[in-house]
Amino acid sequence: MTTPTATIDPDTIDPGVVDEQAVLDDIGGTRDALSVRRVFGDPYTVDGTTIIPVARVAGGAGGGAGAGTDADKGGGHGFGTGFGLGARPVGVYEIRDGHVAWKPTVDADRLAHGGQVLAAIAVICVTLVLLRRRV
Repeated sequence: MTTPTATIDPDTIDPGVVDEQAVLDDIGGTRDALSVRRVFGDPYTVDGTTIIPVARVAGGAGGGAGAGTDADKGGGHGFGTGFGLGARPVGVYEIRDGHVAWKPTVDADRLAHGGQVLAAIAVICVTLVLLRRRV
């Protein structure tokens, strides 16, 4: 899951003024997006068992600014901020009869990708060994 980039309308920026506070305010949205509510989902109950989903959340933010150019070359300005957020499920807490159990999520795509990388390394190693024996 990726959160859309936050932007500030460049038409509202005075070309001669870099508004650092606007950049900081926009980046402040990252802090709000990276809250504990993103890591632990809303609990729900099924047949007397409470399930709390858990995710791994990572994010980052950045900002930019600008300035004018040489007086003979005309104006110039720039501005920009943004942030990104990614989340992956890692498991659930299962609460049943007063006992808590951790149930990790199995990411089949990630396992398959790891197997493919391992197979590729094995093929390369076998090929190198066979080529070395011929020489």
